[in-house]
Amino acid sequence: MSVTLKELRISKGLNQAQCAEYLGMSTRNYQNYENDAAKANTARYHAIYQKLESYGQPVVSVSLPSQTPEFYTNVVTGTGLRALANSVAKYGKRNCFSTLQKFVTGSYDGKICILYGLRRTGKTTLLFQMLSELPIEKTAYIKVQTTDDMSRLTKDLKALFELGYRYVFIDEITLLNDFIDTAAVLSDVFSMMGMKIVVSGTDSLGFAMANRDELYDRSVTIHTSFIPFREYARLLNICSVDSYIEYGGTLKMENMSFDDPDAAFDEVAFRDDESTRKYIDTAISRNIQHTLKNDHYGEYFNQLRELYEKGELTNVINRIVQHMNHRFVLRVVEDEFKSHDFGSAKELLLHDLPAERATVLYDVNEKQILERLKAIIEVKEKSETTVPITQEHIDKVKKYLLMLDLIVNCPERYESGKQAEHIVFSQPGMRYAIAKALVYSLMQDAYFASISEADKAYITGKILDDVKGRMLEDIVLLEVRKTAPSTMEAFKFKFDAGGEFDMVIYDKASKNCRRIYEIKHSTEANEKQTLHLRDAEKCQIVEKRFGPISGKFVLYRGKDTFAEGVQYLNVENFLCGLK
Repeated sequence: MSVTLKELRISKGLNQAQCAEYLGMSTRNYQNYENDAAKANTARYHAIYQKLESYGQPVVSVSLPSQTPEFYTNVVTGTGLRALANSVAKYGKRNCFSTLQKFVTGSYDGKICILYGLRRTGKTTLLFQMLSELPIEKTAYIKVQTTDDMSRLTKDLKALFELGYRYVFIDEITLLNDFIDTAAVLSDVFSMMGMKIVVSGTDSLGFAMANRDELYDRSVTIHTSFIPFREYARLLNICSVDSYIEYGGTLKMENMSFDDPDAAFDEVAFRDDESTRKYIDTAISRNIQHTLKNDHYGEYFNQLRELYEKGELTNVINRIVQHMNHRFVLRVVEDEFKSHDFGSAKELLLHDLPAERATVLYDVNEKQILERLKAIIEVKEKSETTVPITQEHIDKVKKYLLMLDLIVNCPERYESGKQAEHIVFSQPGMRYAIAKALVYSLMQDAYFASISEADKAYITGKILDDVKGRMLEDIVLLEVRKTAPSTMEAFKFKFDAGGEFDMVIYDKASKNCRRIYEIKHSTEANEKQTLHLRDAEKCQIVEKRFGPISGKFVLYRGKDTFAEGVQYLNVENFLCGLK
């Protein structure tokens, strides 16, 4: 460079503010590059300088060569691009598509778009849908392979830029072993040159680490892992909360027909215990392990390094995920035993059972069932490991699961004023599949060997129905929390003397308790569902803490109705109405 950045700016007749506006950056940020000599040899300085050199020059159109050039990575252009776009033409668009579209069509020089989430949540489909709306002669798609590196990728990006390509979509970019340490070249060089770059991948931790240093404040992130019920229902045309509980969490768009409801259950991620374990292994455990391996700083590995070096990390992560779901099932069963509706094991397991079968489990008692369930959980969680799993291991993995958007903490509040962690899985199908496998294993236990298959099926159905009821509470709470404005809080509230409101919505601005809810998996309305809502003492406790209650509601699977001051609302319509 024969002249400095300042001299170049002056030669173009621009003041600092005008120059910063042209470059798409803040005036202060530009001033840092102009005044700080230490930045003169950085990649971003060169990119800024190169773009400023082109100011005032006529735009030269680049004609594409008649033959496809040789690329170092798997680059798709032209007719191949049309084929990719046509492959998703029949699919609906996810809600986050508008954010992606805004990035691609807006002014974001110096930034790239990161599209990430767990497997089968529609990332690649989103890329294909977006590129189908762009001029094909200026658009390219790159599918990264494990044999690629950033050097090969940047050579291809430079070649594409020289050929006139301005929109590049890079899929599974975290497969690059050096991505975490070299990602800034995408934002600091190619984006500054005027390229719109969208990258995707399942490795959320890899993106988090890149954002820690290389991409700090230079990316627009779009998460795909969480698929709310309203989006699931719209995309798959399946407006059934039961289907969402059993299979929700993934779309597997590439192999699923949105206009054929029967096809929605083919090859789903959480079809059974085996498919669920496979999903946990490939989409979660290997995801975390791959990121830790590629974190050259090493700070994210710390407590887990010994497990990784002994080849036990994947197994440990699987066990922790399953452990969290096993404890969920155990809590459901324990809570049902303690409830006012079911005072004994016989009442729990034989509720509504035909009279002629009512004596089959007459001698079954609460303590024995709980002990058997606990024992089976412990057996299923035992594995041969040379490194003991500590609380530090569990806490670290839990932190990663939060970063992956797999789990969300929706703290419960108590009358005493304390709060307690309450983990909700963003992919309900995973939790239900693990619960179902656990309950079925309980029925195979010798303790139940003497009862008939029909009775086993009844017990299994009853426990799983209770699991669905608790999961429905979690689904509603999570989706309300994610859509509520910042002035609103949604939480489960528990009373010291027993009982709870499944959801309380508190308006921090007006200091009023907007609504209290009971959430039931049933299709029929009955008085038991409103027992707590009609409890004057419980309502008074809540009003003293959170202000006047504006409305009382029961969310269930039946029709909208009103009875005794309580509004019954269909839960599927309620969830679809959240924005």
